[in-house]
Amino acid sequence: MSFLRRRKGTGSSKSPNFVGSKIEDGDGKKKLFESPGKKWSCWDSCCWFIGFICSMWWLLLLLYNTMPASIPQYVTEAITGPLTDSPGVKLRKEGLTVNHPVVFVPGIVTGGLELWEGHQCADGLFRKRLWGGTFGELYKRPLCWAQHMSLDNESGLDPPGIRVRPVSGLVAADYFAAGYFVWAVLIANLAQIGYEEKTMYMAAYDWRLSFQNTEVRDQTLSRMKSNIELLVATNGGKKVVVIPHSMGVLYFLHFMKWVEAPAPMGGGGGSDWCAKHIKAVMNIGGPFLGVPKSVSGLFSVEARDIAVARAFAPGFLDKDVFGLQTFQHLMRMTRTWDSTMSMIPKGGDTIWGGLDWSPEGQSFNCGAKRLRNNSINNIVQNANLNLADNVKSVNYGRIISFGKDVAEAHSSKIKRVDFQGAVNSVKLPNLTTSCDIWIEYHEIGNHRIKAVADYKVYTAGSILDLLHFVAPKLMARGGAHFSHGIADNLDDPKYQHYKYWSNPLETKLPNAPDMEIYSMYGVGIPTERAYVYKLNSGTDCSIPFQIDTSAEGGSEDSCLKGGVFSADGDETVPVLSAGFMCAKGWRGKTRFNPSGIRTYIREYSHAPPANLLEGRGTQSGAHVDIMGNFALIEDVIRVAAGATGKELGGDHVYSDIFKWAARINLQL
Repeated sequence: MSFLRRRKGTGSSKSPNFVGSKIEDGDGKKKLFESPGKKWSCWDSCCWFIGFICSMWWLLLLLYNTMPASIPQYVTEAITGPLTDSPGVKLRKEGLTVNHPVVFVPGIVTGGLELWEGHQCADGLFRKRLWGGTFGELYKRPLCWAQHMSLDNESGLDPPGIRVRPVSGLVAADYFAAGYFVWAVLIANLAQIGYEEKTMYMAAYDWRLSFQNTEVRDQTLSRMKSNIELLVATNGGKKVVVIPHSMGVLYFLHFMKWVEAPAPMGGGGGSDWCAKHIKAVMNIGGPFLGVPKSVSGLFSVEARDIAVARAFAPGFLDKDVFGLQTFQHLMRMTRTWDSTMSMIPKGGDTIWGGLDWSPEGQSFNCGAKRLRNNSINNIVQNANLNLADNVKSVNYGRIISFGKDVAEAHSSKIKRVDFQGAVNSVKLPNLTTSCDIWIEYHEIGNHRIKAVADYKVYTAGSILDLLHFVAPKLMARGGAHFSHGIADNLDDPKYQHYKYWSNPLETKLPNAPDMEIYSMYGVGIPTERAYVYKLNSGTDCSIPFQIDTSAEGGSEDSCLKGGVFSADGDETVPVLSAGFMCAKGWRGKTRFNPSGIRTYIREYSHAPPANLLEGRGTQSGAHVDIMGNFALIEDVIRVAAGATGKELGGDHVYSDIFKWAARINLQL
């Protein structure tokens, strides 16, 4: 009753009342309370979210650095099962130790470059990496970075006031960026059987330069010669095992001719230098006959992934965004890199196919799902994925087609207008004055651009004419350093010139019958082989040609996706390019291999990682990730420890490379 009386009273017993941000209770006391009118702003949410992420990051970092080293391994093994020994540990248990010195030859892109002299915008960057590492300067000052990464458009050497040089030592290409290995895993496994820096050498070079210009400017070829001689002399006369990767394969092919050629053009080592110093050349992901991806890169600065990104944001990358026209800057920069010329497809229609044929014949099954690398029947099933009977045949010989209908129609039904006729036609005023970023397309005129599209289709035989038409400066420089044909007579004195030395179809292997050559590459990954293009409907200052991402094959297994035809390969180099020379061109005694150097093909069927804890996978066949492939690493270590190709088991092939090679009519 007393409670009811208090509730009914009018004295100090008052009902709670909201007053602004305060509450009056029954005793007349006021309490603070958040005003119902105040809202939680987006800015508050962002600050709290960022703070939460940072706090969690530092907490996890603290836990990671304070926990015993055995815990991460325990967690991993609890999820994936017991970890297998690395190749180095496994082979050390078998008794393998250091034998032959090892030389690594990195490829394009993967080698670090640092600044030794630059313009005012690059102050504070002396001996800092402009390429590789964190790429911090790319984000801070992109225009300055692009300027310093470019070479002179006339000479192909340093621009005035700029000196960018390759990083030296094993750190030059062990990691491309933090956490992204290139040679690091292979180096670590070699170290596990006793290798160290005195028995390993990274032949770093400036991968932007033409091969001969690396000697002209940096004496890189001479340094490689001297270091190989030193390794042999300080290791009891044991010959070296050379391991080139990607474009480094072509670079070392050039070196083997250079080192034996007389000075001043060559190194003056004599005709038996390779026989005395090299045990084996183990080429990883070698683009011996070039890659179609280089054509799309030079033609429109595109590849499959960039074309897809461009389709998601039409015109964005062509526009002036914060003063950076991305595609134009990339094209202007990369077209000064003469080394890209080395990877244009070699051998013309004889190797790559013509308007109505290609060596691969039936298409690769691009829609097949790759099995995880711990699947029981992984190898057997992956080996047969490209043999599906229901896959539609594709003519890969048409490397560039303007329109899907042109890519698929019979050549007799394609009406073509020769674009060369536009060279002598009246030239329209160029667009250089109205475009902020100059590229060669701005000078050729709209009528000539249309003439390129009217020619409809380009094979490997006409690609060079196309590039001469749209990139005359690049081709004028590159033509003096590289050649892409097939030699009629290798004894012709003209083939003693360095421009032919990186083309295996225009040069002879050295006279070294005891040497071995391996072609080691991944298979089972859809790899760019041909493209469907369209004219770009953007502004006059944009790049006028673009991969037509709307061109699709129409089925899940089709190899035409997003305007790109795919074939079997390692995601960058098609099997045809990586395997043909060791399968046929150099197999036995041929005019390209007169001393009969033994050749072996070692293919690695791609299997993606079983889980995130496995990183990039120990059975990957991808172009760079294959450097962490346990089977490949084991092959390399065994050869370095003294094994021969025969002792490895000879050829190890999953693809149809021997069948495709047989279809190529090449005089041997």
